[in-house]
Amino acid sequence: MSNTNPWEDMMRQAQEMAKTFPAMDAFTPEGFEKMAGVMSKDMMETFFGKTYNADGLDAKTRLLLTLAGLTMQGAQNEAALRQTVRHAVEAGAHKQEIIETIGQMALFAGIPAMQRATQIAQPVLDEMSDGTKAGAQTKEGDA
Repeated sequence: MSNTNPWEDMMRQAQEMAKTFPAMDAFTPEGFEKMAGVMSKDMMETFFGKTYNADGLDAKTRLLLTLAGLTMQGAQNEAALRQTVRHAVEAGAHKQEIIETIGQMALFAGIPAMQRATQIAQPVLDEMSDGTKAGAQTKEGDA
């Protein structure tokens, strides 16, 4: 019987294979996040909203629930949390709604998780309110 772990062998092989791809050494999760962009409100409503289920949740509500879930997990996935904030704003969520959603999770996930999520979300809200991101058209009360 071999003393090697099949999972470790598979991971080692995957890492070796990844090294052969051009520019993989320059890949970062942040770079991928910037490349991904933000879906339009209409597209989100089609995929996540009421287009196929008229009596269901709209895209904004689903994204606020996703933000709550990411906060409940301790805001560990920073890229997903930032993208969810961007998409929620695009879907019509106001800054106040985003902050309240995160704040509500302090009761269930604890204050550290809420603080961490707020630290991640605040720069995204700031950049979107500055209009530095495409599609960030602000109105009174918007992010």
